[in-house]
This record gives sequence, C-alpha cells and structure tokens, in this order.
Amino acid sequence: MLFDLTDLSLFRHVVEAGSITHGAARANLALAAASTRIRNMEKSLGSALLTRTRQGITPTPAGRTLLQHARAMLTQAERLREDLSSYSGGLAGQIRILSNTNALTEFLPEALGSFLARHPQVSIDLEERLSDEIVGLIAEGVGDIGIVAGTVDTGSLETYPFRSDRFVLVVPRGHALAQNDSIAFAEVMAHDFVGLDRASALQRFLTDKAARIGKPLRLRVQLRSFDAVCRMVEAGVGLGIVPETTARRAARTMSIVTIALQDPWAARDLTLCVRSREALTATAGELVEHLRGKA
Repeated sequence: MLFDLTDLSLFRHVVEAGSITHGAARANLALAAASTRIRNMEKSLGSALLTRTRQGITPTPAGRTLLQHARAMLTQAERLREDLSSYSGGLAGQIRILSNTNALTEFLPEALGSFLARHPQVSIDLEERLSDEIVGLIAEGVGDIGIVAGTVDTGSLETYPFRSDRFVLVVPRGHALAQNDSIAFAEVMAHDFVGLDRASALQRFLTDKAARIGKPLRLRVQLRSFDAVCRMVEAGVGLGIVPETTARRAARTMSIVTIALQDPWAARDLTLCVRSREALTATAGELVEHLRGKA
C-alpha cells in the first residue's frame, strides 16, 4: 500500500467536492489521470474507498479512515514545507479559507492582497460557503480558517471578531418603496429581484429565508457580483439585497436608494474561526493575526 502526497491530496479533494470530476479539477489533474490514481489506490488497498452513484461519490468506511489520515498527513507535510522554507527565505505554503459571501466580496480582497504582497511564496485556496457549513468543515479539518456570520453557533471552535456589516435592500431611485427608511424582507416578496448566481452562499441563504416565509424569491437575473446587482437594480430590472458597504459605494455613482432591512439576520457581525490556534501552520497563524489586525 503505497500512497504518495498527490494521491492523498487528490482523494481529499474528491471526497470534499463530492465527485471525481470536480476533485480532479481542484487537484489540477486530468480526469483520466485522477480516475486511474483512485483505482490504483483501491487496488493497492484491496478495498473500495468510494461509493459511486449518479448523484456523486461518498467515502466508504475505509475511505473515511483514509480521509482522516490524509488530512493529518497533508497538514504535517505543509508544516514540513514551512519549516524548511525558513532556510530559503521566509514563509511558504498554502492556506485554505472558507468564507461566507459577505466577507469574501467586501472585506477579504483588500486584507488578503496586503498579506500576499508581503508573502509572495504563500498561496491561498479561498472557497465560498454558507456559514453553518463552514463551522462543520473547519471542525472536520477541511479548511484552516473560516469566516462566518456572528449569529452562527461555532461550538468548540476558537473565534475572533473580524468585521461588522449588514444587508440592505436597494431599489431604483423613484421606486414606490424608495421613501421607506426600513422594511421587512417579507414585505417585498411580491417584487422581482436581481440576485447572485445559484452557487452563491448568500443566494442560497435568501432563497431559504423566502421559503420559510412561504413565498418564492422571484429572481429575474442572477449575476456574479454585488456591483453588477446594483447596476441591474438601477436599470429597473428588480430589487436587490447587498451588503451596506456595497450599497453606499454604488450609490455614489448609481441612481439607487438604500433601505434598511428590519430582519435580525440582516445584521452581520463577521467572525473568524479556527479549529485550534496551536494546530495552525505558522503561515496560517500569521494570517489569522493579520486578519484580526484588520478588524
């Protein structure tokens, strides 16, 4: 049974992505090469590691055991690379961050940009997820650092304050709702909306909130960024829900009006979370301190 680090990294990506195709893409391997590696791992072990269905893959009991050890070994390999990098000039390595939509679009670009400028040998794997998903994945060791809404129960994870923001409703100037200072989400469900694409954690969150109210979210257009949402709102396509920081910036150049949302979930105190500060690599630990300094 000979598994190299590429095998272990591929297997971790495949399980976390839920498919060999997406796992291979994450591991920067061709699908044929990834499939061959997985088959060879199973042949070497003499046991199936994955259960394959039309809906994707799930690890077998043997696969779950391998995943647990793979994560530990890959973390140790990353520590080794960091320790040796001190002999060739500074920190190095990869850090995995799981972030909700708000932090990813509004606060992380500037913070990560300044950190990476000082550490050219460091790379960051940044993935957008729902806050409650992030908590579970950080606890499992899938990511190094999570950024979640402050309302989420983080359990035994170590947490630090990051930023504060809130979601607001944006409407075109002159719209019938534009005179409102504040409004509840349930009161605007009859209107058309402009939102983010279906893969967005925020859009899934809002769709769930609409379902709980018992009314569908009428999405006319789905886009890739909050700025694009604001431009579509200005054009009268529909209403939008975006971070207040985005809305204020957009309102300087666009004919839109910002309305506060009365719902408790609209307030967003963002929180950094890690499984254990001591368990982080030196590079990841330095990034945590950098992000805390940006709070």
